[in-house]
Amino acid sequence: MDTKSQNSNMLLAFITLLGVIAVVAIAGFFMLKKGPEIIQGQAEVTEYRVSSKVPGRILEFRVKEGEPVKAGDTLIILEAPDVNAKLRQAQAAESAAAAQSTKAIKGARPEQIQAAYQVWQSAVAAREVAEKSYTRIRNLYDGGVMSAQKLDEVKAQRDASIATEQAAKAQYEMARNGAELEDKMATSALVQQAQGAVAEVESYIKETILIAQADGEVSEIFHKVGELVGTGSPIMNVARLDDMWATFNVREDYLTDIRMNEEIEAIVPALGNQLIRLKVDYMKDLGTYAAWKATKTTGEFDLKTFEVRATPLEKVENLRPGMSVILKK
Repeated sequence: MDTKSQNSNMLLAFITLLGVIAVVAIAGFFMLKKGPEIIQGQAEVTEYRVSSKVPGRILEFRVKEGEPVKAGDTLIILEAPDVNAKLRQAQAAESAAAAQSTKAIKGARPEQIQAAYQVWQSAVAAREVAEKSYTRIRNLYDGGVMSAQKLDEVKAQRDASIATEQAAKAQYEMARNGAELEDKMATSALVQQAQGAVAEVESYIKETILIAQADGEVSEIFHKVGELVGTGSPIMNVARLDDMWATFNVREDYLTDIRMNEEIEAIVPALGNQLIRLKVDYMKDLGTYAAWKATKTTGEFDLKTFEVRATPLEKVENLRPGMSVILKK
């Protein structure tokens, strides 16, 4: 009797164990049943970096992180003493070139013209005396009174006085007429060159006051007041909140309902699961470096990942960059 009781108890325990295993298996089946597929992305926005063409020290920030800005607003003021020194040098070179050009166009001063005229007249008088002396000596030579050597000497003096007069006259004419056309053109070109140098340095000085190129919001500031920044070094980022989209990384077997230029629906958890409509305008595979789902062991194929971008059809209030945007398959 004890043996039968033990066998019955063992059978009951075995049946109970099988029942427990069956209940656990059924519960596990329903609990591990695959739920709805969720594709999670995030909101992104276009940003532009604010930088300067010239090196300098940050003197002042006119905005703070998170502050909205309008196109044309002053963002940063830099201090660039080197550029100011170059401006003074360029302005001095411009003044010197302008003075040279004015002198070439105006010509010599009246005193210089008068002095050149007096030198010319003196040369004329000397030439007249030399010609008279030559005439007298030639007459004496013709009469057999004067030697040929003396005649040659007087003739040489006359020729020299004629050359001196011509040179004096040329100096007078040059003083009266001013510089040659080529000289005037050359000095004018120097003035234009100096003006171009001044304009270039002035454009650099304008770059010490950095302004917003478009409406947006200051998303990040990289430097602090007093720090030095180099040429082209980014100082801050400005986010253009009017140019926002959502980016998703989607496995290719989930692209069945996602097509270029088609509308999709998504929810934004941060906005109380607000439903928004978007239009797909970009789709590209992420390449071999992206996450793949290997399925070759089952005789299937590797599934690639695609980057999908979609733009809201209407402006979504309070949607911020980085917020999750979820598609449900």
